[in-house]
Amino acid sequence: MTALKSFASQHPRITAWIVLAIGMVVILLWASKDVGLLPTQLAALVVATIALAGLCVWIIGWEDEPTKDEG
Repeated sequence: MTALKSFASQHPRITAWIVLAIGMVVILLWASKDVGLLPTQLAALVVATIALAGLCVWIIGWEDEPTKDEG
């Protein structure tokens, strides 16, 4: 457990990406259970969802970066 805490404190964006991606994939799988997607279609949606979670974390992280005016 200590290793997870130290990893999370050293890499907060990767940790946020992993947590957000897991949550989004769970919601995707739950919402698509009765749709009848092919396994390759579902895999493509899972990959796109993981990429979207990374993009969300990256965009939210823009606020953390100092601008040139701030020094």
